[in-house]
Amino acid sequence: MKGLVLSGGSGTRLRPFTHTSPKQLVPVANKPVLFYVLDSLREAGITDVGIVVGDTAAEIEKAVGDGSRFGLEVTYLQQEKPLGLAHAVLLAREFLGDSDFVMYLGDNFIVDGIRPLVEEFGRNRPDAQILLTRVSDPSSFGVAELDDDGRVVRLVEKPEFPKSDLAVVGVYLFTSVVHDAVRAIRPSARGELEITDAVQHLVDQGSTVHSTLVSGYWKDTGNVPDMLEVNRQVLEGIETSVDGDVDDASEIVGRVSIAEGARVRRSRIVGPTVIGPRAVVEDTYIGPFTSVAEDCRITGSEIEFSIVLADASIDGVHRIQASLIGRKAEVAAAGEAPKSHRLVLGDHSSVRIRIQ
Repeated sequence: MKGLVLSGGSGTRLRPFTHTSPKQLVPVANKPVLFYVLDSLREAGITDVGIVVGDTAAEIEKAVGDGSRFGLEVTYLQQEKPLGLAHAVLLAREFLGDSDFVMYLGDNFIVDGIRPLVEEFGRNRPDAQILLTRVSDPSSFGVAELDDDGRVVRLVEKPEFPKSDLAVVGVYLFTSVVHDAVRAIRPSARGELEITDAVQHLVDQGSTVHSTLVSGYWKDTGNVPDMLEVNRQVLEGIETSVDGDVDDASEIVGRVSIAEGARVRRSRIVGPTVIGPRAVVEDTYIGPFTSVAEDCRITGSEIEFSIVLADASIDGVHRIQASLIGRKAEVAAAGEAPKSHRLVLGDHSSVRIRIQ
């Protein structure tokens, strides 16, 4: 079985962060989401992986390399325009050959991995197997309708009036039969070849399409709230590891990972929390579910339930919560007067200001 990872999206919901970095490389618990996907494939026994890339190909290739650090052999497949998930399968036809394969969206996250799903597919070997999860707003997803026996009877991409609450998760398992289906469909109203249409074609042709309800934790990390939630979920599983330099005036509470080269002075850190290499934390409180990346500097501040990306600095700010702070961002306290706000914001930024 081969793997097909889709990493060509533009990440509009994560702007302005994705103006300078692919959404698949935004980290949770100081590790890019894409790396969790690659690790999940290897743990499922899949080592031959194609990665579909777009405008951010150079950044993806620099981060992943030839795949050897993940125990994989990686082939890059250039997609000139984001023309849909089924188009990615068309594009990968030569790489995939007649092999069964897993198609995994590079910004999706399944905490428990996909090994049981791959093993189930190998035992039963349907023509396609899709993953489903119940969501509160199915109109934002591909939606599946099942019959009384649990068989897939209809799939609709982002329906205005969903007929079920079963959203299609961004992991699909296929035999080579799907190649005929992606050739048979036509672009949707939004100009894309939808994978849901390809799976629907299989259903209409009488092919065997199984579904599995995801019982573990799944998230599409395409927006900031979901990134923070995934970060929280991953941090729940960390172990205490203090390899950095922590002085006697500091207090470490709970499961906290402090990387080698980090320095903590006169601070209180409450886990689960990770502090990256060469980060400096002074006179600061860092609360639960916070990830501080490499080379950050946080002084005289309070922060919790947040993600701080590499080289960012926070100085004298009380209190930061539920925030995603970008690479090399600078956050500092303003003077007492005048009572005004000085903002330098990129396109598509979102700011909340408390009115006194």
